[in-house]
Amino acid sequence: MSHRAGSADLPLHNGRVPEWLAGRMSRLGAIIAEAICQEYGRDEFLARLANPFWFQSFGAVMGMDWHSSGITTSVIGALKRGLVPLEKELGLHVCGGRGRHSRKTPDELVAIGNRVGFDGAALARASRMVAKVDSAAVQDGFELYLHGFIVADDGKWVVVQQGMKDETSTARRYHWRSEGLRDFVEAPHSAIEGEGQGTIVNLTDIRAAQSRVASVDLLSGLGVDGIVREVGRLEGRPVEAPEDAAEPMLPHLVMPAHHDVRPKDVMLRRLHASLGAAADKGPADFAELLMVPGVGARTVRSLAMVAEVIHGAPHRFSDPARYAMSKGGKDGAPFPVPLKVYDETIRVLKYAVVKGRLGATEELSAIRRLDAQARAVEGKVSGPSFYGYVAEEWRRSKEYGGRTVMDDAREAGRPLPKWAKAG
Repeated sequence: MSHRAGSADLPLHNGRVPEWLAGRMSRLGAIIAEAICQEYGRDEFLARLANPFWFQSFGAVMGMDWHSSGITTSVIGALKRGLVPLEKELGLHVCGGRGRHSRKTPDELVAIGNRVGFDGAALARASRMVAKVDSAAVQDGFELYLHGFIVADDGKWVVVQQGMKDETSTARRYHWRSEGLRDFVEAPHSAIEGEGQGTIVNLTDIRAAQSRVASVDLLSGLGVDGIVREVGRLEGRPVEAPEDAAEPMLPHLVMPAHHDVRPKDVMLRRLHASLGAAADKGPADFAELLMVPGVGARTVRSLAMVAEVIHGAPHRFSDPARYAMSKGGKDGAPFPVPLKVYDETIRVLKYAVVKGRLGATEELSAIRRLDAQARAVEGKVSGPSFYGYVAEEWRRSKEYGGRTVMDDAREAGRPLPKWAKAG
């Protein structure tokens, strides 16, 4: 059943993803999507996209800023580019995007529907309705600027859209899923991410059924002038909520404003578990099974975190910052993106997925064992301190091909971002 799954605070970030990262995100995102579809089916991948915690972790493991609103734009863009060559194999299509691209969504859905056989016109109406609900029926002060519609050949879909509030420099992400959706205007969201900012007008809340009916009755009975008079008469009077109106507490993911990753942002025991799994399972599995030349220990550590994104249970994604410890971040937090490790990770994972596509599952099983081993040793192994791990990544950054947007700015003679350290 469709339900609201939680919320999160997302700092609003401007800027663009550099091409050296955008291309890699497209390739890695597509390979992860294909791995999940091979292992668990297409419906499971759609379910993951509808989970705000997994979505944030997915973006972080690909080297995007771990806490920012930019993850939404970059992940939708990466999937839209990366899944095009796999449309026939996976039966997945990504429509829409940011700004003017979002307005093309209905036309894209109709075109895809004509090509693969679902009712594109009906899904175009669904796209418009979803956007209307989150911009008009949920009046929380966030102006929508991004609308991504991911649809399967069988007509099942997920919508991820995001709004911004300039005065608070925050963003809110809304997740929808067609699975179990019975009504567009009564509790339709799979999840909403964003900072809690007090009382809002939410006419999609299940408790607002009488308000929706009354709105229609008022408009037809009183007319516009009558409603204006009623609002004036009632202005300032508090409305008491019924005693049974308490809403269950929902998970709330807080994405802080600070750019740097701090120890409190990461569950260290889980990081140590990934490192322990890479040390234990990596040498045997990747030397004997994958037979890919040049796979180093650092790549296996990266793969261990990718393996969790592919195989992990929902509760494992409560600390998205931990996944930034795989590929770093384009802004240098927690460390520069290690491009050599990134490329090697893509190469190994692609090798395993292609072999799985041909019916040889041993290589994908090796990836799965990394995740299983991490869960088995969690709390039983130790490792470096948080700052020790980050310091070692910075020390070896040049060796790993580390790169950030600050390097781009220096090379182009542009001023550094405001948050970047002068040195």
